[in-house]
Order: sequence, then C-alpha cells, then structure tokens
Amino acid sequence: MTSDFRLQVLAVVRRIPRGRVATYGDVAAATGHPRAYRAVGNILRTCPDPAVPCHRVVGAGGALGGYGDSLSLKRALLRSEGLDVGVGRIARFRQVRWERHLSG
Repeated sequence: MTSDFRLQVLAVVRRIPRGRVATYGDVAAATGHPRAYRAVGNILRTCPDPAVPCHRVVGAGGALGGYGDSLSLKRALLRSEGLDVGVGRIARFRQVRWERHLSG
C-alpha cells in the first residue's frame, strides 16, 4: 500500500471519538479499500504518533486485537474511556462500534 493509504488510515483513526471503537475492517472500508484490513493493522502497529488513537481500533466482533507489545495497555486505555473491556473482548460491542460514522 502507498503512503497515501497510510495517511488515509491515520486520518480515519483520528476521527474515532473517545469511548467508541472501529474494527480494522471498518477503517479499511472508510479508506475505500475494504479488503485492506491487514494493511491497516500493519500501519497502526508501527504508528508512534500519540495523536492517533490506535487503541480504538479492534478486531472483528470486538476482539481486542493487538497493540504493540502491551495488550494490557490497550485494555487500560479503552477502560479509561469508559468502555467495558474483558480479557479479550469489548462488552456491548455493537453499541460502541463507530463504523456507521466512518464513511461520512
């Protein structure tokens, strides 16, 4: 994927509000590349910019997915935003998922 795609991904992730999450697939779809969810994960895995809330991007069905070397940090960040997060999944995922807002 190109650096333009990387910039699009980071722009989409910046729009995810506090207390909401989107899946890697949601972010990929919002860039116009719905099958590029793995590329989204690779971009976010290497994003050092604290202004990009990478912790708000989760796996399908509310699975936490990855977060560098610290899944416990991702869990803590999401909990600090008011989300109910279990060991590996977000509770009430449908209610906190933000995918319907990404395309507009």
